[in-house]
Amino acid sequence: MTNNAAGKPVLICDTQPVAIEGLRCLLDTCDALRFGGSVCSLEAASELICTMAPAAVVLDKALGTKAIMDWLPEAAGITAPVVWGIGITESEALRFLQAGARGILRRTAAPEIMLECLLAVTSGSTWMEDGIFGTADNTVEPRRSRLTAREHQIAELVEQGLRNRDIGRTLGIQTGTVKIHLKHIFEKTGVRGRYSLALTGLREKGNLVMAHV
Repeated sequence: MTNNAAGKPVLICDTQPVAIEGLRCLLDTCDALRFGGSVCSLEAASELICTMAPAAVVLDKALGTKAIMDWLPEAAGITAPVVWGIGITESEALRFLQAGARGILRRTAAPEIMLECLLAVTSGSTWMEDGIFGTADNTVEPRRSRLTAREHQIAELVEQGLRNRDIGRTLGIQTGTVKIHLKHIFEKTGVRGRYSLALTGLREKGNLVMAHV
């Protein structure tokens, strides 16, 4: 066991005591991090982040996607929230990131992947396990240079989480026209859907670190 009393504190908010103990033991092996405590509800997490300001907080997706989405903005500027869970979809991953999550990974991730994530987010990066939005074999190199000015605008708005109707209203065009532009964007970039388009855009700008597993 490593003596990491000077490490950055990590708060665990999880519904399973075994998972909490596993993360505590994992943090004990890392000089740069330390176990900062555990809670089993978002309400309790809110109280602790205000008093102890942990470097990161690991949130169990089982606490509820909507509840976490509503809670994430509250943690902005105080700590680096990391969401982990079973079956995180591209849609959920993007929504978590847009709400303020700094790390996304699955509960099946290897221990070293969890440490990589926590070290990244406590150093100021935004991190996501690559397999959540496609394996390395399925990931294509984006070719946004081929997009028109209008297509660039639409890609940016998709990245911000706007729906087709909202994009049309923002740009003063019909929803059907937005769909046509998206079809052309997917064809030109090789990206297979709006969530992958948004996540690829974040990665391309350097705002998202993807971990290949």
